[in-house]
Amino acid sequence: MPIRIRLDRMLMDRRMSLSELADRVGVTAANLSILKGGEARAVRFATLAALCRELDCQPGDLLDYEAGPEDAGEE
Repeated sequence: MPIRIRLDRMLMDRRMSLSELADRVGVTAANLSILKGGEARAVRFATLAALCRELDCQPGDLLDYEAGPEDAGEE
């Protein structure tokens, strides 16, 4: 998947634990762990908005696109 989640970097920068963020956002720590580990296949916009609210960031601060060979030439 060419989309990378940079949640770990945001948590370190904010000196916040995954469980603290989970409590603030209203999702389980297990679900945030899946997201943080890059294993999530989708994220709800409401969850993304809550993450941005609590981390005081923009969606682009959390998401990164890394094109790979399978993406070359696709338009």
